[in-house]
Amino acid sequence: MDLSYGPQYEAFRAQVRHFIETHKDQAPRRFGVSRPAPEVLAWQRLLIDNGYAARTIPKEYGGFGAEPDILESRIIAEEFTKAGVPTGLANQGISMFVPTLLELGTPEQKAKWIKPTLRGEIVWCQGYSEPGSGSDLASLQTHAVEDGDDFIINGQKIWTSTAHAADMMFCLVRTEPDKPKHEGISYLIFSMSTPGIEVRPLTTMTGHAEFNEVFFTDVRVPQSQIVAGRGQGWYVANATLKHERGMLGDPNQAGTRFKEIVDLMSRETVDGTRLIDNPVMRDRLMALQARVLAMQFHGLRLLTAAQKGEDPGIARLIVKLQGCEINHQLAALAIDVLGELGVLYGESPHLRAGGVWQHRYMFDLGLIIGGGTAQIQKNIISERGLGMPREPKAAKA
Repeated sequence: MDLSYGPQYEAFRAQVRHFIETHKDQAPRRFGVSRPAPEVLAWQRLLIDNGYAARTIPKEYGGFGAEPDILESRIIAEEFTKAGVPTGLANQGISMFVPTLLELGTPEQKAKWIKPTLRGEIVWCQGYSEPGSGSDLASLQTHAVEDGDDFIINGQKIWTSTAHAADMMFCLVRTEPDKPKHEGISYLIFSMSTPGIEVRPLTTMTGHAEFNEVFFTDVRVPQSQIVAGRGQGWYVANATLKHERGMLGDPNQAGTRFKEIVDLMSRETVDGTRLIDNPVMRDRLMALQARVLAMQFHGLRLLTAAQKGEDPGIARLIVKLQGCEINHQLAALAIDVLGELGVLYGESPHLRAGGVWQHRYMFDLGLIIGGGTAQIQKNIISERGLGMPREPKAAKA
């Protein structure tokens, strides 16, 4: 069986390898979780200019402008993962807002926001969840009233990742109070420096303040900063959530983590034996390898459907659930590989790699909840994908 990609694609693979070998010393060691450092911004520009980030986004909006090609995308992911070299930035702006704007934004909105977002010059956050509106997002209460050409916004958001470092927010706000809850929401974009916005960091179980509460008090936003029109927010929000689930279930990220664990198990020893040679640990590794490979091939299925303009149906619905659970299980294996050092946290001098696996373990556990809990994801899969009946609601007293 010949599983090679053919001469055309092997020539492309050689180009990718040459780029990596030539520029790998410029790759940043850490990307961070909020505002990119100067070396990260430089790396992002280099990747875009050479077609290894924002590859299929039109040049007029700051992308590379290549035609979609599934095998080229796969080769890029394979070679960067194999070399242990990071690909481009993945965050709420680039991975969620940009594809939403490409699909639903006006030409003016695309021209203004996409290029600086792709290059990491503008950091975005997502204003969706509220204290009483998490799983039932459509019940959100943050509201806006008209005042001339503006909206005046009042309300609160919670679990707002990177709000403390963001320049801009894309936010769901109730602008049509007399309409049914799904039809009364609009999708607004505005600066986080707008008067009346207060951000309060929330410390999570990682020990870091990665989420925030955000309060709006008489925040003035031009009505022109709506995406797709008044009352269309639920439709736009679901487009963004589709891309968020894809970001959280990125198969390339899982592949990179798997390679890191193989390297870790090849170095760590117990009684002079490498963990990679321990049959129990190796079996766990191989079981996860099978799931990571399945996740990568599933990603190719989704790319194929997108290129053909087809709805992948249930195949798209399982991505977030699958990705977050696998990432957490990968981190759990790494913790066990580290043995007694795996329980260390904070400032211990014995931490491996600055405690990155301990942080990932706690953070990924949170992501099983964030972006739609695993239980909600299973409900979506069963109801929308398999056509099962909705869970009955308890009768009101």
